[in-house]
Amino acid sequence: MRHTKSERSFLSAAIVLALCLCVPASAGAMHIMEGYLPVGHCILWGAVCLPFLAWGLVSIKRIAAEHRKAILLLAMMGAYAFVLSALKIPSVTGSSSHPTGTGLGAVLFGAPVMAVLGIIVLLFQALLLAHGGLTTLGANTFSMAIAGPFVSWGVYSLLKKCRVNPAVSIGIACALGDLFTYVVTSLQLGFSHPSVVGGVGASIAEFMGIFAVTQIPLAVIEGILSAVVYMLLQSFAKPELREIGMLQEVK
Repeated sequence: MRHTKSERSFLSAAIVLALCLCVPASAGAMHIMEGYLPVGHCILWGAVCLPFLAWGLVSIKRIAAEHRKAILLLAMMGAYAFVLSALKIPSVTGSSSHPTGTGLGAVLFGAPVMAVLGIIVLLFQALLLAHGGLTTLGANTFSMAIAGPFVSWGVYSLLKKCRVNPAVSIGIACALGDLFTYVVTSLQLGFSHPSVVGGVGASIAEFMGIFAVTQIPLAVIEGILSAVVYMLLQSFAKPELREIGMLQEVK
């Protein structure tokens, strides 16, 4: 994909700003709750998100200009992520388990788009539902709206090349994207709160082990639900899916 000169400048500025903000992190001290991460970690994760958010804004701008029929579908992906990720189940101290809802949007519109939709979803949930937090917004955005969607998009692209059924591919991609979100969340919590006995590694393993009890079944459910939603879209949103190239294989 080629970008205009202004778009390249915008992305470059975001990357430079991210690198600048990353510097203080070493000196300082899934939805992760307010105040559960050290300030330095909050700044670091927020900085890492900036290039992806810039990339996502550029992508959304292109979608709005080139695929106007798909704008409503894009908004629906944001609503889908909001509803699914709001269904929280208490898991480990400082966090919770829930579907993410970001994998389907990543498959349809690309992973960068979900970075923007995801941070909007997380911001509203933090302000209106006390789910997550403002200081941990960067960490939650990276795990749920960046890491997970990129895995979903990558898995779907691979399965598509292998000519796997689209609905099956979407189900597997969304399930694995959900699981990877919690792998990243476990890493974030493990690095922030290392175990007294085993250090960071033991802490990460502990968080992953506890998350697995609730998150593996939720990931399977999200995969099945996303596949069903896609099949419904094939019936009720053919023009929009055709507009973004998702119906090329459907006769």
